[in-house]
Amino acid sequence: MAKRIGLFLATNIAVLVVLSVAVQLLGLEDVLRGTAGGGLDLTGLLIISAIIGFAGSFISLLMSKFAAKMTTGAKVIENPTSATESWLVGTVQRQAQQAGIGMPEVAVYDSPEPNAFATGWNRNNSLVAVSTGLLRSMTKEEVEAVLGHEVSHVANGDMVTLTLIQGVVNTFVIFLSRIVGHIVDKAVFRSEGYGPGYFITTIVAQIVFGILASTIVMWFSRQREFRADAGGASLAGRQHMIDALARLESMQHGKNQLPQQMSAMGISGGVGQGLKRLFMSHPPISERIAALQRIA
Repeated sequence: MAKRIGLFLATNIAVLVVLSVAVQLLGLEDVLRGTAGGGLDLTGLLIISAIIGFAGSFISLLMSKFAAKMTTGAKVIENPTSATESWLVGTVQRQAQQAGIGMPEVAVYDSPEPNAFATGWNRNNSLVAVSTGLLRSMTKEEVEAVLGHEVSHVANGDMVTLTLIQGVVNTFVIFLSRIVGHIVDKAVFRSEGYGPGYFITTIVAQIVFGILASTIVMWFSRQREFRADAGGASLAGRQHMIDALARLESMQHGKNQLPQQMSAMGISGGVGQGLKRLFMSHPPISERIAALQRIA
């Protein structure tokens, strides 16, 4: 499901940019800065930052299904036209009932990479999609385990939890970037009001803080993968979940062929060491398999 988080983060960034531009055009930057007597009203600034930060994450959540379909070209199966499509819909329906969630939309998208993802703004209005590459390269038992993994993400409410975490992250990125912009503008550029130095510094600081803050979201994502794997094992069998992950690992070869902005949404994830690991949405597959093998 590396696609789910990557698309959500990309949408969130785009929404924040649009909101920031709107703030500028509407002349609300003074309110966002929270100026008071030439200084900063930190309480006011924090409140406004939270409103914008959470608005960005919740708008991203509401757009998640539409954005996923548009980015991948996923086609929802409305009326199955083949035995494979009928099996996919039937399997997801059975797993959704077991997990206690509403029936997700089921879709297939054209990609040689074996991958799948789930997204949606709540447990009863979600989307589960698989790639043509996954259907071609895995057995039915392995595909069923992958579907169970994605259904578990929906049942666990991972998108909503991610939205809340991203909202907090957005809040502090906006809040701290304005403080840095204020300090640099007054100490370095010595502006009487707020000049270009403030705006340039704020934008740079927001980008830097945003990159650093994304490591928090990625850490959360890695932890949720273990839980989704356990859910897939419960719905489709532990050995089938292990086999599916092992198959993905054998075909991964250190590459992820999903679009870059979607790479955190698919089940296969990626590989990485050192600092790169901080930005990984998924633990290494070997660790995920080991965790499943420890389940009694």
